Amino acid sequence: MTDSESARPGTRADGSHDDDSLAELGYKPELKRTLGNFHTFAAGISYISILTGTFQLFYFGIAHGGPAYWWSWPMVFVGQLMVALCFCELAARYPVAGSIYNWAKKLGGPHIGWLGGWMMLTATMVSLSAVALAYQVTLPQISSWFQFIGDGTGQSAAENAVVLGTILIAFTTLVNAFGVKLMARINSAGVAIELIAAIVLIILLAAHVTRGPGVVLNTFGLGSGTNLGYFGAFLTASLASAYVMYGFDTASSLGEESKDPGRNAPRAILRALIASFLIGGLILLFALLSVPDLHSKELSVDGLQFVVLSTLGSTIGQIVLWCVVIAITVCELAVHTAGIRLAFAMARDNNLPAASLLAKVSPRFQTPVLPAVIIGLVAIAILLINVNQPQIFSVITSIAIIMIYLAYLAVTLPMLVQRLRGNWTPAKGKFSLGRFGIPVNVLAVLWGFGMSLNLAWPRAAVYNATGPQHWYLRWGAFLFIGVVAIGGFTYYWFVQRKHTGVLATHAAVTPDSGSPGDSSTPTP
Repeated sequence: MTDSESARPGTRADGSHDDDSLAELGYKPELKRTLGNFHTFAAGISYISILTGTFQLFYFGIAHGGPAYWWSWPMVFVGQLMVALCFCELAARYPVAGSIYNWAKKLGGPHIGWLGGWMMLTATMVSLSAVALAYQVTLPQISSWFQFIGDGTGQSAAENAVVLGTILIAFTTLVNAFGVKLMARINSAGVAIELIAAIVLIILLAAHVTRGPGVVLNTFGLGSGTNLGYFGAFLTASLASAYVMYGFDTASSLGEESKDPGRNAPRAILRALIASFLIGGLILLFALLSVPDLHSKELSVDGLQFVVLSTLGSTIGQIVLWCVVIAITVCELAVHTAGIRLAFAMARDNNLPAASLLAKVSPRFQTPVLPAVIIGLVAIAILLINVNQPQIFSVITSIAIIMIYLAYLAVTLPMLVQRLRGNWTPAKGKFSLGRFGIPVNVLAVLWGFGMSLNLAWPRAAVYNATGPQHWYLRWGAFLFIGVVAIGGFTYYWFVQRKHTGVLATHAAVTPDSGSPGDSSTPTP
């Protein structure tokens, strides 16, 4: 290898090139590789966002499962670890923008790929709205100045949440439109603050422990008198943990903008998930051990915000809550970034309306600008549509989670089929599950199906918690997701699939013919 080749961006010391996997998929490199190891790790961990998830839904877990809901944290971790391990193999071989879409397409064919990408794209926009709502759970507790509308209860809480969420989405839209380098700097700084704050919070809570670890066996008598007993209550409460541990695929979705992503992306995925499990689990545990009154009503209303303020005092508590606000902000930034890369990837294959415009990379900012704006506007529209729904928090959050779990299934299930057929080969010399590939993949699929069903189950506690009971609210997840999946795929089948194929301006040039490559027919 010559000096000029070794100095070429994206070329590794071993002579292999980061863009090889792009050429295999039929794409030419267009996005600038500027992200290092910590940037990719930060992208994954900021999407998971320990402080955002735990502070947003701790109240829900306690209210429906009592302190024993803590056990849902390791349960969800083990299940998601199986999924993450499958993704690590894929990230090592195909570190590409819009990873879920491209992986599903490569493993299951163009139709499964489109459906997986469509579900993930829709889920990302819903999730963008859901994460934005976390501002309402935290900012008004720092200062009443942030409660622009009403007193923060009932209808006014939902309306104020929409206002705060809209401001946050507008910010992430602008940052993402100005390029990945600015996003990465803000995201990495925010993640560093979040990790330091999380560790300090664990230490401070540990210093105020007032009870033993046996508290995690306390169910508060929830579920008694029901068919499933506490197990049913536990499954409901597990939503609070399931919400946090997803999005680890973001490290690979930034693969076209990362250095040596085939090696770094799998590491980033695992490090982000494991760090989130350890730090988040300790925060939840010490919160239960240190809160002055375990039976306080505020615990199941204000959640960890109440624990922090009542345990650590107003001054320290507010500093921690400001760190939570930073965590929410960078989480929203990461979710938005992942959505943009997914839209770009699908548009590059001419699989979205106005594909040539959506796939256009700004020569100035080196990023797709139009998807950033459209995704932001759709997320704001989702907030506005739900402004009259006081149950906005749990409903939007649950639907977003389910759709992402289903999108993950669109990858793990075809991957299992390819393994059983003997068609899957991990990247040589990189991350591989070896002989554990099939059992891990089976567990990932079973987990995906089981948790998707659990989260979509028509529980009043999730989908119709207040007000008159309506069947269409209870079955809201099935109805909404059904409309999105069936409606979207109908559009694809009758309209978009007739035009699918890598756009000429984005296609790789084959060395033999010098003509654009075609990745519209996937080969596992």
